[in-house]
Amino acid sequence: MSSKNATFQTDESLLKTGEDLVSLPPAPSPSNYSPPPFVFAAAPASACPDDASLPINCSDPRLLPAVQAFNLKIFKSIVFIEYQTPVPGSKPNECDVAWRFRNKKEKSWRKYRDFRRFSLDVADDCTFKVTGAGGWHSGKNARRPPKILNSTAIPPLKDNDINDTVPTLGSEANFRKGKYLYYSRGGDYCKSMNHYLWSFLCGLAEAQYLNRSFVMDLSICLAATYNPSNKDEEGKDFRYYFDFEHLKEVASVVEETQFLREWKISDRRLKKKRIPVRKVASYKVSPMQLKKDKNTIIWRQFDAPEPENYWYRVCEGPAAKYLQRPWHAIWKSKRLMNIVSEISGKLDWDFDAVHVVRGAKAENKEMWPNLDRDTSPDALLMKLRQLINPWRKLYIATNEPFYNYFDKLRSQYKIYLLDDFKELWGNRSEWYNETKALNDGRPVEFDGYMRVAVDTEVLYRAKTRVETFNNLTMDCKDGVGTC
Repeated sequence: MSSKNATFQTDESLLKTGEDLVSLPPAPSPSNYSPPPFVFAAAPASACPDDASLPINCSDPRLLPAVQAFNLKIFKSIVFIEYQTPVPGSKPNECDVAWRFRNKKEKSWRKYRDFRRFSLDVADDCTFKVTGAGGWHSGKNARRPPKILNSTAIPPLKDNDINDTVPTLGSEANFRKGKYLYYSRGGDYCKSMNHYLWSFLCGLAEAQYLNRSFVMDLSICLAATYNPSNKDEEGKDFRYYFDFEHLKEVASVVEETQFLREWKISDRRLKKKRIPVRKVASYKVSPMQLKKDKNTIIWRQFDAPEPENYWYRVCEGPAAKYLQRPWHAIWKSKRLMNIVSEISGKLDWDFDAVHVVRGAKAENKEMWPNLDRDTSPDALLMKLRQLINPWRKLYIATNEPFYNYFDKLRSQYKIYLLDDFKELWGNRSEWYNETKALNDGRPVEFDGYMRVAVDTEVLYRAKTRVETFNNLTMDCKDGVGTC
């Protein structure tokens, strides 16, 4: 993205955020984590009685290293961070094991959880050998114990690592000591999510440049293009889409509703000593001109007609040399990333993927003359045969609405689409329950932006990745003449 001409991305078939774009400093990251070598000490024959094999003692300290060694051999694309003590499975030769992990292709420090069921044998010297392993989340006995009393139903897993609660502003005295940058709503509202991020990160960049806390509205408007209703939808929570916990850790932000309430209360209590505010009516007042401003609140107002009322205009011109958008601050929601990990885990982290862009671009023959033909089932099959071995698991990330469109590929590949995993956001899922709690008990729709976000991240985790533009068609991604 150019710093001289601050225009946001137009292509939205893939949705990149900080964990895809920015390399992280090594500090708390487990990316360099290397498990200790596993040593299998042979026990004396006398220490291994004839009846020691069954039932297997899952808490035996020699058992877990066998499972760890097996996992390292099979799952080469993930980093294993920590294990829990194995527990008995459903049969005498089975143990259930839970662990936390991170995918090597994700540049965040977030941890995910899996638990699987392992079949084991005991050798004559009492060492253990894994003879079989179940699929994703098959080790039910190793999952966290349910917290519901007097119930036989097993509740969905809750991710206790997520802490996206809204921080309080503290006392009135603390509020008055703070320095704030407040943007009123502008023409960016209900625009595309790429537009929203381009503008939001401009405001965050200015706040960091001015050494102020950025006042942010957690309620956003999702543009019609992402909604099945084809209408703009207000009242969407920022936390549905992005990692608010991470944002709080790397940037100074305050929530708008709390901010306005504290401001109003403080001014009402101390009428003769109202909080000093500087109102800025135009984006043409540069951040450099505000650098030495001593007012508690700098209030940028965006009341001009479009496009003069876009937040990102603040970062254009000379300001582009001083303001660096903190892309590292925006990660996708951990709740969405849990779905990504579930899909990848169900495919055993061993799959290929193809990104097939269709929709409006395929219909627009003037701008993309070959795209529709090049992404037809016959053309796809012919091209993929050259790139991916037959009978591989193939995930298709696509905006093609017709589920059976890719059926012809099933003659050569094990095909998976996002809708094959609907239960991961269905009304019994962890995602459903947690987003419902954020939405005051009302169910949240798994909308088009969420679909593309998940598709993007599953695509990035594939062993072999085939892209529409460059791989499937020679059409330009942004239309004729833009290559």
